[in-house]
Amino acid sequence: MSGLKTIARFFAVPDDPHLVQAQARAFTRQVPLMYGILLVNTLVLAATHDTAPDLLRLYIPGLLALTCIFRIVMWLHNRNKPISNDQARRMLRSTVQVAGLLGIGFPLWALSLYNYGDAFQRSHVAFYMAITGICCVFCLMHLRGAAMIVALCVVTPFTLVFVMSGNPVFVALAFNFAVVITALMWILLGNYRDFAELVASRAEMERKQQETQRLSDENNRLANMDSLTGLPNRRWFDRHLAEALETAKAEGRQIAVARLDLDSFKSVNDIFGQITGDRVLAEVAQRINSLRRPSTMVARLGNDNFALIMLEKTSEVAMQGCGDLLTAAMRPSFETDLGIVHLSASAGFAASRPGDTADTLYDRADYATWVAKREARGKAVVFTERHADELSRVRKLEHALHTADLDAEMHILFQPQFDVSLGRTTGYEVLARWTSPVLGVVSPVEFIPMAERIGMISKITQTVLRKALLVSAKLPRSLRLSVNLSANDLASTTAVEAIVDLVESYGTPCRVDFEITETAMMRDMKQASDGLVALLALGSRIALDDFGTGHSSLTYVQKLPLDRIKIDRSFVKDVTSDATSRAIIKTMVELCRNLGISCVFEGIETEEQLDVLLGLGGTVMQGYLFGRPMSEADMLERLAGQNKTWQFHRSRMFGAAS
Repeated sequence: MSGLKTIARFFAVPDDPHLVQAQARAFTRQVPLMYGILLVNTLVLAATHDTAPDLLRLYIPGLLALTCIFRIVMWLHNRNKPISNDQARRMLRSTVQVAGLLGIGFPLWALSLYNYGDAFQRSHVAFYMAITGICCVFCLMHLRGAAMIVALCVVTPFTLVFVMSGNPVFVALAFNFAVVITALMWILLGNYRDFAELVASRAEMERKQQETQRLSDENNRLANMDSLTGLPNRRWFDRHLAEALETAKAEGRQIAVARLDLDSFKSVNDIFGQITGDRVLAEVAQRINSLRRPSTMVARLGNDNFALIMLEKTSEVAMQGCGDLLTAAMRPSFETDLGIVHLSASAGFAASRPGDTADTLYDRADYATWVAKREARGKAVVFTERHADELSRVRKLEHALHTADLDAEMHILFQPQFDVSLGRTTGYEVLARWTSPVLGVVSPVEFIPMAERIGMISKITQTVLRKALLVSAKLPRSLRLSVNLSANDLASTTAVEAIVDLVESYGTPCRVDFEITETAMMRDMKQASDGLVALLALGSRIALDDFGTGHSSLTYVQKLPLDRIKIDRSFVKDVTSDATSRAIIKTMVELCRNLGISCVFEGIETEEQLDVLLGLGGTVMQGYLFGRPMSEADMLERLAGQNKTWQFHRSRMFGAAS
């Protein structure tokens, strides 16, 4: 049974689709040639046997000739047409079947002419069968089943007839033909095997090339796409922005760039976890994508930052309308498994100008976004000439700050913190001031946020701290200095270690305290808390600055090792006229008393404010009423002339406000 299956597989069309397609392509070139040879040889053989009956001389060869012509036309018609694997397999199966029919029909017709001719005509029959059979086998070499059928159908009757003829020449001819056909089939089977292996090798090579291309495409996709949102990433954005800008320049038109930044997105991760945060980002991407025009390209630059490249409608009105639409789309709540998330987004738009590069265009959009977050949080800002002037100054400031000699250009001032219960100054807040040799005096409102943005704030903090430590050695032991720390300082282990090393290098005891804001804690609560513990170990104290202006002040009061809370000036400003402000301040004072920590009021400018705060239980005050920021010399002179009896000199002390 297995032998029959082996024979059946030998004559069957292979299952390999690559091999089937290769055989079909080879046959479209060779089979028409085979039928052409059959046609010519058949007509010539019929013409040389004029003594044979018309059936054998005319009708049968005519039918065979028509069959050859039909097959030639059919094969030529399908020669250049693409065919499927199933079509190719059916075509090869029909070839095997037709090969069997023609392999029987042509030899039988030729042998039927054997008895109607002389010795030369009989030799022609032998020649016809031998040479035509060999040609057909060669033409069918890529389909071993068909080639074997033709060989058997020709060599079997040929050998039997000519051996039985009794003519020694024909017997020898039959023997020679059988040997030739056997050798030929051996060679053709080897060639078929090599052909099949070559096809398999090419198929494997194509598969590997396709796999390589697939991996290359996948790597390219991963390199240029954001896996979380499915949007293009920063690398893709930078490349396409440059290309779009060059195209726009060549065509004499504008493009626009927009940057959209989610406001306070870190709190989403802190409250709900990163998985929920990722889902919110994915939905943000969907909302942006659903609003974009077909010509607008959207990308995620990283974390909660998205960008758009707009190829049309780049007027200021159109950009503002697009910005309003995008920011409004972020306001509806995000439904998550852990709760409802509310977000807002600030956006900045900038249109291209002559001479722009991709970097300068994006820089303007980035600045417009920063302006939006600072002045119109949750809305969109379009870059204008006013912003261009501001940006020019910002870049000059950045350059000046990068190249500044901080030790020489940075100096510090001191603002007193007065304890009314003790009747004396108990400490000073250290304030950084920068005088640039190029730009002159630069306000802290400008250079502090800039230093944080460009990563220089830690250097400034260390410069200010170094100068404060030198001054603290000259002060009475009862006085302490307070130095502000930024969010960047607390978020960096390296920066905290540098501060610790700097304080320790000046010896003990440490009389420098550190003031932090709630913003500094929002980045990484654990890292900030660890940093504060390291500072407390130095003998420093920790004050929470601008208390009441953040989003979760009580959380920080509960979790952080605080020694002091500073009440923001926004509460003090209206304390004389607003009952709500007074109620809030009274609550804060009681909170500090219950927690056993001190409370400092900032921004006191009038005696009326002071009287109200005293009535609410306040003791430690800071503001222009008690002294403006002063130089080291003025501070030491003030300390030398200060009278310990504050009540007696109250009017004199208030005179500092004038």
